[in-house]
Amino acid sequence: MSLPPVPAGPAEAIELDLFLEALHRRWHYDFRSYSRASLVRRVELARERLGCATLSDLQGRVLRDETVLPDVLDAMTVQVSELFRDPDYFLSLRRNVVPHLRTFPSLKVWVAGCADGEELYSLAILLREEGLLDRTIFYATEINRRALARAEAGVYPIDRLPAFSQNYQRAGGTGTLADHYTAAYGRVAFDRRLRARTVFTEHSLATDQVFSEVHLISCRNVLIYFDSPLQDRALGLFAGGLTRGGFLGLGSHETLRFSSHAASFAAFDEPCRIWRRVASVGDAHA
Repeated sequence: MSLPPVPAGPAEAIELDLFLEALHRRWHYDFRSYSRASLVRRVELARERLGCATLSDLQGRVLRDETVLPDVLDAMTVQVSELFRDPDYFLSLRRNVVPHLRTFPSLKVWVAGCADGEELYSLAILLREEGLLDRTIFYATEINRRALARAEAGVYPIDRLPAFSQNYQRAGGTGTLADHYTAAYGRVAFDRRLRARTVFTEHSLATDQVFSEVHLISCRNVLIYFDSPLQDRALGLFAGGLTRGGFLGLGSHETLRFSSHAASFAAFDEPCRIWRRVASVGDAHA
């Protein structure tokens, strides 16, 4: 039986602030600048999963028991994705971005907030089919260790395949999705060669620094969970990490139009949420 929800009020708002501060100071996971509405739901889910009556009880467990941390992070991070999510985005990458990427002898691609890996494998399949996989290094980053391990494994329930395959075809796939995985015992495992040149690592857009000289950053449906200052920090990291002329892909409800870093980018395919790094006044890339 699930616990009743904690009523919202001034005391609960203080408890939430204290819980987030404790999580940051004890374990260095910083959710303090995440969207408040989303945080309330995610922390409430963590409280319920761990059977805590109040957020103060949850805080006490997090402070004193490291073993509950993975469960808390699972509740507080979102791993909802699918292969070739928003197919028009990948179709635009294939048709419009890949011709530019071909001009580089080697490539770096950063999948920021990779969740369970669907975005990574989508990009790896696309670049394999375009003959660019063997010259590409991927950085797949995530704050949730369990999600990162799932991404590295590349194994998904077979019942997700119909949606994956439909997206793949709509995204301009040149063969069949079955070319890239093996199926057995109700699961599919994606070809290990797709991730052979991938660095899987923990990374927080709230606290960590940037990868350098990256040609494509795909960070989709992550910024929507941040407040405005944290969105701006992340976009500053992306501006600093991209090569001049590099590409940034965001989620369908995300934009950098109102960011203080907007001058560092030019719209490349704005309907598909793709921008290109340009030089701006005082830019070190200039």
